Amino acid sequence: MQTYTTPDTPEDYCGTTYAAKLLGLSVGTIQTLVEKNELQAWKTQGGHRRISMPSIREYQRKHNMLTVLSEPRDQRLRVLLVEDDAVTREMLRGYCNRSNMPVDCTAMSSGLEALIDIASIKPDVLITDLDMPGVDGFELLRTLRQNPQFNRMTTLVLSALTSEVIESRGGLPEGCIFMAKPINMDWFNGFFTAFLASRYADAYNSEAVQTASHNA
Repeated sequence: MQTYTTPDTPEDYCGTTYAAKLLGLSVGTIQTLVEKNELQAWKTQGGHRRISMPSIREYQRKHNMLTVLSEPRDQRLRVLLVEDDAVTREMLRGYCNRSNMPVDCTAMSSGLEALIDIASIKPDVLITDLDMPGVDGFELLRTLRQNPQFNRMTTLVLSALTSEVIESRGGLPEGCIFMAKPINMDWFNGFFTAFLASRYADAYNSEAVQTASHNA
């Protein structure tokens, strides 16, 4: 694997899972491209691979690839789903992919993956489970709360834990939306419908204010 100087900011790199999504390739193919030095990457002290975002963009240009990176920021609602249960993860990701609503969902199986890639994804909405191995949802939320970059991000927590257990483990940060498992898909659909409606209303009001100011 090519030796590469670690970038100064998280926006300059991503993890293997997100790189695979951006390029429309499998995780195994991404690893092969790294070994062939077609993508620049390095490993952290913990053994987690991080991939240079500039090298991903260069790979896109080289192969004439159109990906999420080239889409205007405001065209789609960016969702980061963090869920260790494969069945639930695929069900929710499948819902987003089949939805007629403009939703782009990146699904990950651990809080650690999310922490590596969230600065690159810049999600509008974070959906996370709480009870996960390793970096669980509690640690994920506490870590993100310390970074002002994510203050405007909407957080939806999905969990089968009782309110008593959640409180005993430190509770949820203020502003989190909670939904108990098993997931009610009608409620889930309503959440996105309401979120997008609010987003469109904010954009319309902002445009109206700018127009009025220009005409004044």
